[in-house]
Amino acid sequence: MSDHDLINLTQQRVDHVFTDPSLVLRALRHSSQADTRLNSNERLEFLGDSVLGLVICEHLYHAYPDFLEGELTKIKSNIVSRKTCADLAVELRLVDLLQLGKGMGSREEVPLSLAAAVFESLIGAIYLDAGLGAARRFILRHVGGLIESAERLGHQENFKSVLQQALQKFGIDNPIYPVLAEDGPDHDKCFQVGVQIGGRRFASCWGKSKKQAEQDAALETLKELGMATSSDNDEVVLLELSELDPEQVASCIEARELVDPAS
Repeated sequence: MSDHDLINLTQQRVDHVFTDPSLVLRALRHSSQADTRLNSNERLEFLGDSVLGLVICEHLYHAYPDFLEGELTKIKSNIVSRKTCADLAVELRLVDLLQLGKGMGSREEVPLSLAAAVFESLIGAIYLDAGLGAARRFILRHVGGLIESAERLGHQENFKSVLQQALQKFGIDNPIYPVLAEDGPDHDKCFQVGVQIGGRRFASCWGKSKKQAEQDAALETLKELGMATSSDNDEVVLLELSELDPEQVASCIEARELVDPAS
């Protein structure tokens, strides 16, 4: 694909016409493709990450005037995350525009970090090209719905924290998250992480990072214990602790498979 076609396609997908089209090429250039790292998208990624954080913080400050700092931070941490940026890069079909060196494999195997980087580097490019207002419009156009969802759910997808707090409330041992298996090359590993509570084995999940696998496994455990359900539109609904029967939760844990001490 020619540079001209690459620029035009990128502008269509981000809905911004660049005054300086060279910023597009730099935002899409991974260090494996650049002659020097200074000519890669790393500096734009650095800038875009800060612009993203500023825009989200400013929006949350005005949108939720009754929220305390801790509540705002929880929402921000869910939105300004590598996974969210990577998901948006995939949704906007930016990953297939990323210019990679020959040793980086196919675009279907692009690591989470690279997908997130191209989204952030394009934020940086838009900011340099047209200012904060243009960057704000781009960010909120794609992140606005995620902010509303995070605020509505309340738990900001921190299922590990929810599970630990519930178990502590009932006087049950804190969960631990052993890594059960790893797969893939060093630059693109997947991890299988399980949940253990009081020597009992619960769900295990695979994830692109240990953190994501832990969160997914914690959610599955919450569902097994009857502490969470999914709504018709696949949003997670957490039960209030007052709605739970401590004896039923303890009984459910006792019914689970014991962990082999040798494993």
